[in-house]
Parts: sequence; C-alpha cells; structure tokens
Amino acid sequence: MAAYETQGFRLDDSGQRVVVDPVTRIEGHMRVEVNLDENNVIRNAVSTGTMWRGLEVILKGRDPRDAWAFVERICGVCTGCHALTSVRAVEDALGIQIPKNAHLIREMMAKTLQVHDHAVHFYHLHALDWVDVVSALSADPRATSELQQVVSPSHPLASRGYFRDIQNRLKKFVESGQLGPFMNGYWGNPGYKLPPEANLMAVAHYLEALDLQKEWVKVHTIFGGKNPHPNYLVGGVPCAINIDDTGAVGAINMERLNFVKARIQEMIDFNNNVYIPDVLAIGTIYKNAGWLYGGGLSALNVADYGTYEKVPYDFSTHQLPGGAIIDGNWDDIQEIDPRDPEQVQEFVNHSWYTYPDENKGLHPWDGITEPFYQLGPNTKGSRTNIKELDEGGKYSWIKSPRWRGHPMEVGPLARYILGYMHATKGNKHCQRVKDQVDYSARMINRDIPRLLGMPDTDYGLKQLLPTTIGRTLARALESQYSAEMMMDDFNELIDNLKAGDSATANVEKWDPANWPKEAKGVGTVAAPRGMLGHWVKIKDGKIENYQCVVPTTWNGSPRDGKGQIGAFEASLMNTPVERAEEPLEILRSLHSFDPCLACSTHVMSPDGQEMAEVKVR
Repeated sequence: MAAYETQGFRLDDSGQRVVVDPVTRIEGHMRVEVNLDENNVIRNAVSTGTMWRGLEVILKGRDPRDAWAFVERICGVCTGCHALTSVRAVEDALGIQIPKNAHLIREMMAKTLQVHDHAVHFYHLHALDWVDVVSALSADPRATSELQQVVSPSHPLASRGYFRDIQNRLKKFVESGQLGPFMNGYWGNPGYKLPPEANLMAVAHYLEALDLQKEWVKVHTIFGGKNPHPNYLVGGVPCAINIDDTGAVGAINMERLNFVKARIQEMIDFNNNVYIPDVLAIGTIYKNAGWLYGGGLSALNVADYGTYEKVPYDFSTHQLPGGAIIDGNWDDIQEIDPRDPEQVQEFVNHSWYTYPDENKGLHPWDGITEPFYQLGPNTKGSRTNIKELDEGGKYSWIKSPRWRGHPMEVGPLARYILGYMHATKGNKHCQRVKDQVDYSARMINRDIPRLLGMPDTDYGLKQLLPTTIGRTLARALESQYSAEMMMDDFNELIDNLKAGDSATANVEKWDPANWPKEAKGVGTVAAPRGMLGHWVKIKDGKIENYQCVVPTTWNGSPRDGKGQIGAFEASLMNTPVERAEEPLEILRSLHSFDPCLACSTHVMSPDGQEMAEVKVR
C-alpha cells in the first residue's frame, strides 16, 4: 500500500508490522494489524472482523412478530437491545403505538442494560488496560484507605482492613500460580501509570462490581422473564402488572416493583460512589502523565439517532438527543434520519461481501447480505492461515456504513458530545449531560490533581473528550445518567398505575389480517456501544428483507472506496507503543469502544478448520 493521507491522518505501511489476533476481552472475534515507525509510533492501522453474521438471511420469509427473538441472539452481552430495536422496526412498519406503561418498562430495561453493560465493560473488560493488578501487591493498605476516602468519601468500603483483606486474597491467587481472570496481563509494562495504592483500590472495585452486576440484571428477569435474552413483544411488553395483588396470578406486584426500585438505587449509589470517582481519578493520573491518545474519529465525526424520549413518540424530548457532527464542527449539529436513503448507506469495497455495483452504497432497506471471501493480492499467508492482511483489497467481514459518505464514531462519547452541544443551544432535556461534563472537566483539570498533589491543568473539552480517557469517561457518565433517568421512569410508572392505567400491550394489530400487503419500518436504539438500527421490509405478512446496522459496524468498519478509515483504525493512529511485543496501548484504545464483533459480523472457514494459531494474552 502506498502511503496516503485521509481525514487528517497519514497512513504508511512501512516499518514493523505488529499483529494482534485475537483481540481479547471483547465479544466476538477481532484482529488488528499496525505498522510502527522507528520510534514505535503507530503509522498505519488495519482492523478486521473475522466472523460472518448471517441472521439477515435466516430472517427472510419469517413472521415479523418473531424477528426480535432471532436478532436478540446476535449477542449475549448487550442483551435485549436488538430485540427492542426489532420490535420498534416492526411496530413502525405496521403503525403500532405501545401503552405508556410499556414505554416506561422498555425504558427501564434498556437503561438497566446500559448501566450493567458499562460497569462490566469498565471493571471486567477494560480496567486492566489501566490497572496493573500485580502492582497492587506492593500497595500500603493504610494509604489505599486514605486514597479511597479522598476520591470517594461516601463509599462505605474504605477501611484499611478491607483493603488488606483484598490484598491478601490477591496474594493467594498469585502464590498459587492461578491468577484466574488476571492471568496473561502485561503486568509490569511501563505503560501502566497508577501507583500501587490506586491499583489496589481498583482491584477491590473490580470485585465489588462483579457481585453487583448479577443483581442488577434481575430487573430484566422481572419485566422480561429472564436474562440474558429477556422477552419482548410487538405491541408492548410481555408482562402483566397488578399492584393490588389480587387475581391475575403471576402478574407483577408491588413487592416485585419495590425490588426493582432497590436495584435502581444500588445502581445510582455504585455510579456515584465508585464508578465515577474511579474513572475520574484514573483518568486524571493518566492525563497528567501525558496519555491523551486514542481520540481518532471522535474529534471529527460523531453520530447518534437520539434516545430516551421523555414523552413517548415525541423525539424532541430525547434526553440524549441525536444528530451528526462532521469535520470537528461541534457547533453544527445536522439532523439524522435513518429513513433517508442518502444518509445511511453501507459499502463493501473492502468487505467480504459483494454488491452488483460496489461503487455504490446501499441504504439498509435495499441492503444485500451476500458473502464473498476473497483476499487481496498482497495478503501474506493463505485463505485459512493469514499472516498479514492486504488492506488494499477486501479484508473484513464488517461492512463500511457511512453517513452522507462520512465514516462516523458512535457510542457514549458521541452521544455525550452531541448532548453537550444540544444543551449549549438551550435544549432543556439534556442539561444534565452538560452538568456532568463540566463537573468532570473541573475535577480532572483541578480538583483531583489538588487532592492527589499533582499540578493543575487547563485542558479544554476538545482536548479531553476526543481521547481514550474521554471515551471511557463518557461511558461512566452515561451509566450514572441512565440510572438517574431510570428512577424517574420507575416513579412515573407507579404514578400511572395508581391512576388506574395497567395496560402493558396494544394488540389491536396483532392479527396479520389487519396488516397492509407491503410495509417497511425502522427501529433505533441507543445500544451501549452506539447507535443501533434495524430496517425491515414486510410483504404478504412475511419478512422480505431485514438489515441490522450495528454500533461495531460503524466503529469497526474497514476502509471505503475513498480510502477513508473507520473509528477503530483512526483511534490507533499516531499512538506511541512502549513495547511492540506487549501492545498494551493498542488494546487500551480498542477496548475503550467495548468492541462487539458478534454483533457486526459466525466463525468463518471454508473447510471448517482453524484459521490461524494465535497467542492469547
């Protein structure tokens, strides 16, 4: 590949090629290759999804009322969001509006997922890119206790004895030679910047989050019957409510609702006392160490459809409003319309799919899922054992979605940049977002450095947010905001029930005899990893075409026909790597997206054999 410039980045595939395959601690299968210059700085990045997703093909000819149950199996992590997107798409096509109670219950289920997913992501999938677990063995428990009380004085688990017990548990792990979930980290890498006491504090919170996350998803089991993959219903939710606790055996009663309220309060407390303080403290230490890399596309192009409307079906009341920002012009928020065939299109120039005319993108309503596995001429290795990809040819099972021709970053950071800018323009429904961001910037620049004895800084939002730290912070803020909004939803549900409205489903159009001969619809959701859309065409009561454009497709897209790179690739550009053989910095930026390759792409191999031998770290 000849060196070239795109989107402000200069791509150069000379120098040392480093292959990370698979990228672990994510959902699905992903590979990344980078080129390092003589100073170990990344000058080229190639990310690829190594699986194929065929659910669109499976859905053809099926009953659209069942689609949610199939697409929900795309993933077991962001469980429920594909089902919600699907029922919304079918309801849009058939002109169905759901009762208020169903709206509020769906909101609570979606926000439970948001809080659960973000906490699991940070503590169990991403924190170990920032936290050196083995370093925690040398921490002073008394100093750790003092640190805990400085960064989060409200958290009750802060005694010296508590941290000494955690440290002793960790020592037993290490001495036994069985590090369990902490095995195979790059412990001792100079890319880690936290002092031992901060590492010990973070390990303690890793364990606390592990206990709590299994409790929070019980909200799904109450409203949706189970988790993962809670049940949904076209026209509402699959649960009856009876707060009087007489008759209607099996209906949700006040005892169950109070249980939900207690879980929501747990989420609020954990976010306020643990998650937010941890991210602010860790982010501050890394920021002061000069590690403000990984922004990539987030500094240029971000997008979301908008979500969490306060008034059902009034999208002007979104509490995280949508839009698109391009070329870094935060003041110009462009409207985004998933129905417009000129806006959302998918390209396959560098994807293992084929279109009749690959010079053109296809809107999802007209989308085609036709696999075409062909390697580029400069690929090293073979079809079943790739040594190095050829980014000049087809190199990923992920398509390249574009908004008006632009690659976009999606996810909590995109939503928070959009929400903040909407708030500056007077949108009252997202002022909380502005308050959160302003508070965080003040804490990171001044308050936490003073608490920790470090110098103040004066970074602006455009320096802090479009970074790996900013992406991780936005997830924490969205978790905090989601839990708060969820309590509002809960209180509104109780008020509505007390007013005598107990309806949870609208089944007026359940019978296909009431459907038009042909219909098409779209459903959107703010999934934990970014904007998610499902498009459905229905003919004679059956699915004629179904397409999902998922967050990791946006972020993990390969190059398009113009050579433009996607968000994963852009986030790695120009990042220095301490040790090429221990690509900690690569994983740190990629994990900040919480990649979900299961969403975007089933194991592929023509002969059913292993594609490559990999060393998992």
